[in-house]
Amino acid sequence: MNLLWGFMILIGVIFGAVNGGLGTLTEQILSSVAEAVNLSIAMAGAIALWTGIMEIAEQTGIISGVTRALHPLLHFLFPTLEKEGAAKKQIATNFIANFFGLGWAATPAGLAAMKELQVLQPSVRKDEASDEMCTFLVMNISSLQLIPINMIAYRTQYGSTNPAIIVGPGIAATFVSTAVAFLICKIITSHHRKKRVY
Repeated sequence: MNLLWGFMILIGVIFGAVNGGLGTLTEQILSSVAEAVNLSIAMAGAIALWTGIMEIAEQTGIISGVTRALHPLLHFLFPTLEKEGAAKKQIATNFIANFFGLGWAATPAGLAAMKELQVLQPSVRKDEASDEMCTFLVMNISSLQLIPINMIAYRTQYGSTNPAIIVGPGIAATFVSTAVAFLICKIITSHHRKKRVY
């Protein structure tokens, strides 16, 4: 990825130099840098707010309560995991954060969930991804979202007159992606279980 980005930047600089646009290129670079800093500052507030809310939910036991409520779904997706295990709690936290469009709050829980799932791996398969790890990764990427807070914040920052108009299409798109991810995961894990039985 670093090589790809480096190549793209180099091609852009060479193209600008050949076409006599180095002045414009320099101006655009400086403008983009300033815009990136402003966007980072603007997003920092939203990140701090929602990450703090997730931490409060964790400390007050809300996450634990939601994890219990999600148990039937989590058991269906991850039938081999313990009901009160750390992996399920981290997976539930990740799903909740993604559901509310809090990708930055979902990432730490996602990494922690992967570590817990790795610990549960049989020693002979430590270098492989288990069905549970693959299922979690796919479900995390599909990311059913009720409120895409990230995108609303970006649209607000760039002056959208109705930044929340994407909520409906966002719910529809992520519902479809999650449903497809769910079906694929169940089909593949079912196939793997049959192979192990035979």
